[in-house]
Amino acid sequence: MKVDFKRVLQKAEQYKPAISRFLRDMIAIPSESRREANVIQRVKQEMDAVGFDRVEIDPMGNILGYIGSGRHLIAMDAHIDTVGVGDRKQWEYDPYEGYEDEEIIVGRGASDQEGGMAAMVYAGKIIKDLNLQGDYTLLVTGTIQEEDCDGLCWQYIIKESNIRPEFVVSTEPTSCRIYRGQRGRMEIKVSTSGISCHGSAPERGDNAIFKMAPILNELKALHANLADDDFLGKGSLTVSQIFFSSPSRCAVADGCSISIDRRLTAGETGEFAMQQIRNLPAVRESGAQVSMYDYKEPSYTGLVYPTDSYFPAWTIPEDHPACQALVAGYRNLFGEDPVIDKWTFSTNGVAITGMFGIPCIGFGPGHEDQSHAPNEKTWKRELVKATAMYAVIPKTYVSKYSQ
Repeated sequence: MKVDFKRVLQKAEQYKPAISRFLRDMIAIPSESRREANVIQRVKQEMDAVGFDRVEIDPMGNILGYIGSGRHLIAMDAHIDTVGVGDRKQWEYDPYEGYEDEEIIVGRGASDQEGGMAAMVYAGKIIKDLNLQGDYTLLVTGTIQEEDCDGLCWQYIIKESNIRPEFVVSTEPTSCRIYRGQRGRMEIKVSTSGISCHGSAPERGDNAIFKMAPILNELKALHANLADDDFLGKGSLTVSQIFFSSPSRCAVADGCSISIDRRLTAGETGEFAMQQIRNLPAVRESGAQVSMYDYKEPSYTGLVYPTDSYFPAWTIPEDHPACQALVAGYRNLFGEDPVIDKWTFSTNGVAITGMFGIPCIGFGPGHEDQSHAPNEKTWKRELVKATAMYAVIPKTYVSKYSQ
């Protein structure tokens, strides 16, 4: 059975009020990382209501909704955790009560990334309504802890649940463009040690903060000279935090540490990035220690799944069947060529493709610049557009591009 693309668009438009209502329900439920239990239950309720064939919640707390039972396993992913709201004085509307008019929906998670979740669920309903099933199984995932540790959820899904889709559509915000990669990132710690003494005679000690000062200047210079890539762009680093230890405000500091947010472009590995810092003259002279952070916080179910805070860069080729399936679906639905680009920020693709080599391709409602911002919003026209795309991707792929 061929896809009636016009009918798909009509259905997506018909479901716009239901998609909007579902999204606003999710926004109304605070769901910061490791506190997603209630929003997961709301997603399950909607998946059941629209007719998913099977809905499960895994031991970590991710929700997995299935449609069909064909040979080709295709996944679509949205993380349903959010960051906090920050300074409420910067919000024009309550971040959880939100705001809605004919064009936009405002609230924490609107673009990042619960809008993608709402669109996926109603794409499943359209697949059912229009009998768009085929020789595929569609897995729709609502994943957790992404804002705390991107990709951790998919490390668990792939390694512990032994689920390996042929490809994954990430519904992170892309302004309804097709994204095929991102820079990686890692979290690095640099520590200097000193000897404390009374602040009235600092010459008796060895100030760890003073040791850190030239390191900061050399890191600033290193940033300007990091590698560049024609597609992914330039590697970068910034010092994001600084800590100290000292017996009192009247003493020489005996310890100083900084956190570095390092963005990795193509060809840069975690060990390479740390060695660049170890090679800095001030690091060597001070004997500073350079290490990678790890992550071992429990999910809302209590499960602890430790990992290094290293998230590799990744891309898939423009001619990859998954990318071409999205391009074909877009052209058939909207009668024009899509923009193909990349994310600036990091996504669950760091695990899906960066660690495990499973192709990941991005298409999502909402805009990157709304992520983590006050007055975060998304656009209803993009929710409709994304819903239609998600409904046609699996059939398009298995009919034209699968082996």
